[in-house]
Amino acid sequence: MLSALLLFPLLGFLINGLLGRRLPKVAVSIIGCASVFISFATAFYLLIDFLQSPEGWREITVTLFQWIPLLGVDVSLKLDSLSLLLVLVITGVGFLIHLYSANYMEEDPSLARYFSYLNLFTFAMLLLVLANNLLLLFIGWEGVGLCSYLLIGFWFEDPEKAQAGKKAFLVNRIGDLAFLIALFLIFTTFGTLNISSLKISEVAPGQLQTLTMITFLLFIGACGKSAQIPLYVWLPDAMAGPTPVSALIHAATMVTAGVYMVARLHFWYLLTPFSMTVIATVGIVTALFSASMALFQNDIKKVLAYSTISQLGYMFLAVGIGAFSAGIFHLITHAFFKALLFLAAGSVIHALHGEQDIQKMGNLKSKLPLTHIVFLFGVLAIIGCPPFSGFFSKDEILWFAFNKNPLFWVLGLLGALMTTFYMVRLFTLVFYGSARKESKDHLHEAPPLMALSLILLALLSLGGGLIGVPHSLYAFFKMDNFLEHFLNPVFIRQLEIIHEGFSEYGLMFITITVTLATALWTFLTFHKHQGWAEHLKIKFSKAHTVLFNKYYIDELYTFIFVMPVKKSSEFLLRFLDKGAIDGTLHGLGKITTLSGTGLKLLQNGNIQTYALGLVIGTLGILLYVWSMFA
Repeated sequence: MLSALLLFPLLGFLINGLLGRRLPKVAVSIIGCASVFISFATAFYLLIDFLQSPEGWREITVTLFQWIPLLGVDVSLKLDSLSLLLVLVITGVGFLIHLYSANYMEEDPSLARYFSYLNLFTFAMLLLVLANNLLLLFIGWEGVGLCSYLLIGFWFEDPEKAQAGKKAFLVNRIGDLAFLIALFLIFTTFGTLNISSLKISEVAPGQLQTLTMITFLLFIGACGKSAQIPLYVWLPDAMAGPTPVSALIHAATMVTAGVYMVARLHFWYLLTPFSMTVIATVGIVTALFSASMALFQNDIKKVLAYSTISQLGYMFLAVGIGAFSAGIFHLITHAFFKALLFLAAGSVIHALHGEQDIQKMGNLKSKLPLTHIVFLFGVLAIIGCPPFSGFFSKDEILWFAFNKNPLFWVLGLLGALMTTFYMVRLFTLVFYGSARKESKDHLHEAPPLMALSLILLALLSLGGGLIGVPHSLYAFFKMDNFLEHFLNPVFIRQLEIIHEGFSEYGLMFITITVTLATALWTFLTFHKHQGWAEHLKIKFSKAHTVLFNKYYIDELYTFIFVMPVKKSSEFLLRFLDKGAIDGTLHGLGKITTLSGTGLKLLQNGNIQTYALGLVIGTLGILLYVWSMFA
């Protein structure tokens, strides 16, 4: 059954990739969606089996075949509660996005290529989370990177979209290089890449420094894949791909690979406090930094992209302080509401025939009623409004952060307020106020398959948080923290806190109050009192300019990294390649040509010329002999 999880998306990729052009578009969509749905059904069956056998299996390891016997590397799959949850998210949310794509991309002439890429991505992501070997995990890691490049640059005829794909690919290579170096260090230090073997391996005191280097390098790899500072710059540009791609890769699955990797190797990170501190610090700084850049963006997908980076920062904060279950909890809820927000944004873009500038939208509430409601669900979930899913997961992270270091809680709350501001601003400008773009075309609501995906994700965004109801709210919901108990067999140790109900209630009350107050103020500012918004923009014009231009980080990277490489490449091209190498080769060719041109004069068929040559040669020989005996 573990093999079946991987087999069907791979078959979908092969069928659509090889035969898709000859198949009807309906058949292509059915094959693409059904392959992922079968994997989801298989994962759901395994979940039921897990829940019905509490004393039964907690971990399954299956070795399919030996891969590199000399290094002891096998193609081995591992299913435990952590990987099972990730498989359910990948296939469940992935299936809904595939279903949405069947309507969204139905007019695209390259539909078969699109679905083959989506299926290949699903296969690579499943391989990543099921791998029981770090080298096999790295293959899945590189596979999702390749699929990301293919899907971001799906419309490669547009140079801007092709450039965005290349940018994502190159930035990820930086992190992947660090990951690869870490693999070399792991094998030379421990003699194996098998995750189960590494978990039970004893780490000698003399190996702790090397282990710190390993965990730090692995985190650099995670920064590339999960878009953390300083390797986050690829993700906003990745919005060049089709909107369902943004939902699948850059909200629900691929970008969470780094969080999963840290959680999977948590037994090492617990031994390296330095790496844990770095992860938590980078996470909270990224959460604040990217949230500030989202405050005044006008591209509906760019706002959601910076929001994704910020929410990933919260996940890294959680795993960095040792609250691994809380980080995975937010990973799951984020997959629900962020996929919903991206797909709802896609519904808006679809209705407006490609328009993405929120300053040109407005008053869409009555024209797109379903999209308005589901988008509202997504907004309420991401800002942490109870009882939506984001409230439970974000509140748990803030509670653990307060127990670790109150400063983390303060910064986390500040990031939550910024999230509230930019998401409510986005929602208000899109669905309320007066229409700022006149369109002669009739605005249409999402087609059936798109609508079904939106409704199901909206329900998950509403009720998905119930799997992780905190202990302090047990009396109210009559539910315990299912997710924490479910993951306990995986995590050998988590952040220990004393559950003091009163203090947790107090922090929860503060968070909810200031969040709802910020949401109300933002809604009134951008809906009822547009003058306030314009006044704030003028008063803080310099700050607005800096935030709107994303701190000029892209320009800074271009100046520091891109331009020196480009100029040095042009210099080497001009003087070394064309000047020295090509010049030498061309010179040899010219010498050969000139010498041949000169020598051919001696073979012109003229008898007098040949006789003159014989006379000159004879005289030369006589002079040489005379000089020898003179």
